[in-house]
Amino acid sequence: MPPTNPPSAGFGPYLAHPSSSHIFAASTTELNPPPSPRTQRTIRKLQSAHNLGAAARFGNAPSLISQQRLHNLHERPPSPPRPPVNRSPQRRRADSDARPPQLSASVHGTPAMAPRRPGPKSTSAAADEMSLERLIRDGPPAGDVDGALESVRLKVLDQGIKSDSDGMSSTRIYVWLILLDAPVVNTDDYIALIHRGPSPAYSKIRNDTFRTLTTNPLFHRRVSEASLIRLLNAVAWMLHDAKEKSRPSSSRRSIGASAGVQTSLDDISHIAVTTSPSASRGRARAMTATTDGSDANTSEPGTYVQGMNVLAAPFLYAARSEVEAFVAFHRLLTKDCPGYIRGAMDGVHKGLALVDKVLAIVDPKLSLYLTSKGLSAEIYAFPSVLTLCACTPPLPEVLRLWDFLFAYGPHLNVLCIVAQLIIMRNDLLGSPNPNKLLRSFPPLQAEPIKRTALAIIKMMPDDVYAEITTHAL
Repeated sequence: MPPTNPPSAGFGPYLAHPSSSHIFAASTTELNPPPSPRTQRTIRKLQSAHNLGAAARFGNAPSLISQQRLHNLHERPPSPPRPPVNRSPQRRRADSDARPPQLSASVHGTPAMAPRRPGPKSTSAAADEMSLERLIRDGPPAGDVDGALESVRLKVLDQGIKSDSDGMSSTRIYVWLILLDAPVVNTDDYIALIHRGPSPAYSKIRNDTFRTLTTNPLFHRRVSEASLIRLLNAVAWMLHDAKEKSRPSSSRRSIGASAGVQTSLDDISHIAVTTSPSASRGRARAMTATTDGSDANTSEPGTYVQGMNVLAAPFLYAARSEVEAFVAFHRLLTKDCPGYIRGAMDGVHKGLALVDKVLAIVDPKLSLYLTSKGLSAEIYAFPSVLTLCACTPPLPEVLRLWDFLFAYGPHLNVLCIVAQLIIMRNDLLGSPNPNKLLRSFPPLQAEPIKRTALAIIKMMPDDVYAEITTHAL
């Protein structure tokens, strides 16, 4: 289990469980008087993060950002109606790529427009004067959610998120949840998913978790294998449920049959767990890190793929509870990178093809040299694409790189991989066998990679950049 701060009296009903509470769940509970000034600051931070970001539950309710905008709209005189514009429908991504009024950090474009790229946009002057920590704590000044979100992105890009030498920060997880527009999830819903026992992907999960970041002592001091198993198993249930719900009703199976559970496909909060012996055994296996086998069925496509364990690891490391890590990880998979876990991972293969294409544009000499040695991105960059570079240590640098990716879109990971190749350029060109260097990338350095990636963006033709922004969908 990842260690959490000592529970405060005001959050007793949520922090009683070892997985702790999601930061946004506290907004629906009447808080008891805090026992200390430290707790008061924590509560203010949680409440302001609640106001600034996060979507509503997994249903169709509007996000909290949308609710804030609607509230502000009611306080302003209505603007004159605009003439209708015909636009092709387009899938929407996390809020880094959404297109609400003036939320200008998007790098997605409509089919009629060139995709927008990271850069200075309209911000809130009041938010610009505030530190990132204060902005997260106090929320958007004057209710300017759009300007405050853009200010957050620019502060992440220019100043970064304050953290210690181990990459730990009291602010980072809140910033991630806001930038991902993460849904509100009650702790009880997460616990209910755990109590369903092994998912159909449980056997594959157990075969991967013990190998997660094995050489990283920072990760293993903070995150237990049991915690990783629980999170991946809960996400696998969510993905499995969504797949079952999308099937014709005549072909649906009872999704809880293997664990002795009866469930509703409409809302995960309405889960009734039976008391059968098989269900009890399943819960015990899901909640502890043991070496027992699994009674669960073989994993179904689209519920778990090898490598998801590494992609989940930074969330558990940075989060203050499993629920926070769960909701952020699920949001990333389902809204930003669904193509990475769908079918034959077609999104990953598109990303690999784009690594080759981008490298040929920005450095033809290096591209031709690697091609002459039989080295394509499919050979050396598969883990880096799938895990958003989380497979390359050190972990604190991964967290800093993810700050940038969540601010402006995880699809920019393609450019970050090319940036690493550019940084290695002289060594690669000077090696008769560059494959040895590419088997294990040099230690990650977030700042040089970000600077190089931003320079690469300016060199991208609009059509190639449009492919980059949509490759993971």
